[in-house]
Amino acid sequence: MNPVSGNRASDPRTAKVIQLYATPGSAPVSDAAARRQSGKRRHPSQAGHPNTDGFGSEAAEVTPISDDARIHNESLGVEHVGPSKPSPLLSLDGLRTGIADTLTGTAGYLRERLAGDYEVDDFGFDPHFTDSVWFPAIRPVYDKWFRVEVSGIENLPDDGGALLVANHAGAIPIDALMTSVAVHDNHPRHRHLRILAADMAFDSPFIGEVARRIGATLACNNDAEHLLRAGELTAVWPEGYKGIGKPYRDRYKLQRFGRGGFVTTAIRTGAPIIPVSIVGSEEIYPMLADLKPLAKVLGLPYFPITPLFPWLGPLGVIPLPSKWHIHFGKPIATDIYDEAAADDPLVVFDLTDHVREEIQQTLFRMLSRRGSVYLG
Repeated sequence: MNPVSGNRASDPRTAKVIQLYATPGSAPVSDAAARRQSGKRRHPSQAGHPNTDGFGSEAAEVTPISDDARIHNESLGVEHVGPSKPSPLLSLDGLRTGIADTLTGTAGYLRERLAGDYEVDDFGFDPHFTDSVWFPAIRPVYDKWFRVEVSGIENLPDDGGALLVANHAGAIPIDALMTSVAVHDNHPRHRHLRILAADMAFDSPFIGEVARRIGATLACNNDAEHLLRAGELTAVWPEGYKGIGKPYRDRYKLQRFGRGGFVTTAIRTGAPIIPVSIVGSEEIYPMLADLKPLAKVLGLPYFPITPLFPWLGPLGVIPLPSKWHIHFGKPIATDIYDEAAADDPLVVFDLTDHVREEIQQTLFRMLSRRGSVYLG
């Protein structure tokens, strides 16, 4: 059963897909001409680009990354922002614990299911299934395989809507799943992340059903606005297939952020934009080549060739155990704009470019401070 039947906003035939990219400014300006002029003065391209000028000369304008994220966040009263020391790779004990947690959660899930004690929203999101079955199943990968460290969790609001915008990589969108665990497990109120996904995620009956149950919905303006106005933490990956399907030689070089649909949505709802920078996702499936003819036959955006896939068959699908770090940047206000700014292409482009540069420069800073790609 389609959980959003009758909801025209969620129908991929009528929905307008969000193209990810945009940028904020300083203070709201009611006059359109003045806004455009202000946008030109603020345009990051006039201050240089990290790909040509090195890693940003104006570090004060970039979200700071603490050398010791754990101590920094503990001083703010935030619990568990990542392990204080690298965790070992997935061990037999870790595997047993993960299986035990999954079975325990599933048993409780079935008991409450039989009692009818659960709720599902208009988009099909099932918090009970997510907390009791889904998170216990993927948490061992998060904790033991990728050993994810988190910083900046204090930048996520305790309540109310916010639009998280992140870099995308990895051939398979595992980064979206890891980010959802990072938000839930580290946020003081254990908030859920509502993922805006491409229509391909909902093509398969099984995958589409699971995606709906864990809080994902189609990346269209109407659904995104509905979630943000309802006070949900909503996440988008503006690079789309260009990000997860790029070759390994282009790792951590952000692709184009589309036409700024996510900025338009944020301005219309007044939701802050939170830049999210993810290090580690680029190395799980190093993409050496793309078999475009085969991808076209299979109806896929790309067909990756990695050091292990397709040479090792199903074993080649196992991601490499890179060490991850997810950083949530400082919120970028959008409620300083009047509603007309959402329809001004120059304002939207300026804000899109600002968000993109914030993520790109933060990635460079994180990369300069990490140790081994796989050992952490």
